[in-house]
Amino acid sequence: MRLLLIEDDLSLHTTLQRSLVRSGMHVQVCADGNAALMAWQSQLPDVVVLDLSLPGLDGLEVLAQARAAKLDTPVLILTARGTVGDRILGLNAGADDYLAKPFVLDELEARGRALHRRHSAANRDAGDDSVQWGNLRYDRDSGAIYFRHQVMDLTPRELTLLRALMVKAGHAVSKERLFELVFPGEDHVHFEAIEVVVYRLRKKLADKGVNLVTLRGLGYLLKVTA
Repeated sequence: MRLLLIEDDLSLHTTLQRSLVRSGMHVQVCADGNAALMAWQSQLPDVVVLDLSLPGLDGLEVLAQARAAKLDTPVLILTARGTVGDRILGLNAGADDYLAKPFVLDELEARGRALHRRHSAANRDAGDDSVQWGNLRYDRDSGAIYFRHQVMDLTPRELTLLRALMVKAGHAVSKERLFELVFPGEDHVHFEAIEVVVYRLRKKLADKGVNLVTLRGLGYLLKVTA
């Protein structure tokens, strides 16, 4: 289970990270709201534990922007704000559960695992066989990629390239691997031809809130920008 812990209290997040890692979780820590939103978009964790009082970008705004970007990761709000009004604000912003400080570590772990189980079960029950990344959705059944609710107009090569990046969204895919997928068995095609497909696809994604980023020596990845 991959958990993103967004907490600016150094002693608290150090203790939580150490304990949760010992319990078998992979834990990434962010102490700043802006950095946390970028990590959420790029890493796609299974569960987010989110403090409301953050530097850079308030926790509620982090949550609101994540939900606006169609990031549906279950969120457990963790904060010293214990009033009913604050709990309502967090839940209305898109949180799934709420745990006020001080808390028992075992309860935090149990609630995080429960959120992960419910989210996974809900996706299975819904027959969700699609990949969502920002405003883009790849429907594995039909093979189509949608921008919001409209099928994108892509050439076969562009579609193959975008599918490969969508299933690895947030992670780099090597140029060599993309070439194999986009030009299968076409030994006569120059290796640099993949750059042409990347260029054309990048132009089509320019107004979609998703960037096709080049990482030197690693390949290409998709990054949500809005």
